Amino acid sequence: MILSVLSASDTEEKPTLKDAQEQAGQAAGWVEQNWSNWLSVGLRILLIVVIAFVLRAVIRRTITKFVERMNRRGESGATTALGGLLVNTERRRQRSEAIGSVLRSVASFVILGTAALMVLGAFKINLAPLLASAGVAGVAIGFGARNLVTDFLSGVFMILEDQYGVGDTIDAGVASGEVIEVGLRVTKLRGAEGEIWYVRNGEVKRIGNLSQGWSTAAVDVTVRADEDLDKVRATLTDVAEAMGKSEPWNEMLWGPVEVLGLDSVLLDSMVVGVSAKTMPGKSLTISRELRWRIKRAFDEAGIRIVGGVPVQADGDSPADPSAGVSAPSAYASATSPQSLAASPIQSTNLAK
Repeated sequence: MILSVLSASDTEEKPTLKDAQEQAGQAAGWVEQNWSNWLSVGLRILLIVVIAFVLRAVIRRTITKFVERMNRRGESGATTALGGLLVNTERRRQRSEAIGSVLRSVASFVILGTAALMVLGAFKINLAPLLASAGVAGVAIGFGARNLVTDFLSGVFMILEDQYGVGDTIDAGVASGEVIEVGLRVTKLRGAEGEIWYVRNGEVKRIGNLSQGWSTAAVDVTVRADEDLDKVRATLTDVAEAMGKSEPWNEMLWGPVEVLGLDSVLLDSMVVGVSAKTMPGKSLTISRELRWRIKRAFDEAGIRIVGGVPVQADGDSPADPSAGVSAPSAYASATSPQSLAASPIQSTNLAK
């Protein structure tokens, strides 16, 4: 009996040729039934990947050519005299490269993300739970990184709107200085004392650009009230004409220096206004040079410039500093007759 059992187990463990043929036939039939689906899915995935990478390369190349065209326009505009003053090549290059970088990143993210979802869909994977999870994760990350998102979006709009660029002098509220780098998240400024400020773009509520368009150099000249106005005007006109013809001030001046006239007239002085339109950021330099030239011209013409002290007429003796001080009161001394007369009467003891 034991021998019969052993012999039966041996016959069961050894597969026969018929069993192998049946298994091979089943595998071949399964492959025959599904190979068409595999081939179609594979071709679909391959087509999706090829189209995604070709479209990404085409769009990135188009964006790169667009950026290069912007740079060439900036270089051609800088060849003229006025264009060389208005166009900052480094500023335009950095702005165009930043815009190109943002556009390329957005295009790659959209194209590759869409292709990945289409590939998962080709595998018949249910994308609803994945999209729901991604939505929840995106909301959580958005709340956690809202400051970063705010800085990024503010930087994008600042670059697109060309609010400022490299080389501009701006007042950002939290800091002021010359822009040395413009980023999508942080703007780097060089302060008046050489310090570097890192300003987050999301913190900037208002921007004052001191380097766009033109600037105005205004100088107020205070002279004595009895000066000859025609002589003052003629002297200021000569100074303006001489400065407009001299180097390098004629390049910084974008218009003639104008004598505006009297701004105010007081008892002892009068103020004459002088103004000039200058290059952006050069108003302070022009104002200093104007004051220097006006002072020298007035000294040669004998015109006196007055300041905060009262003006003394010629030949008058200097005013006594104590003249405006009132005399001491008689009641200041306790022994003076006025103090004794005004003192209260001493009360007497009526009981005595």
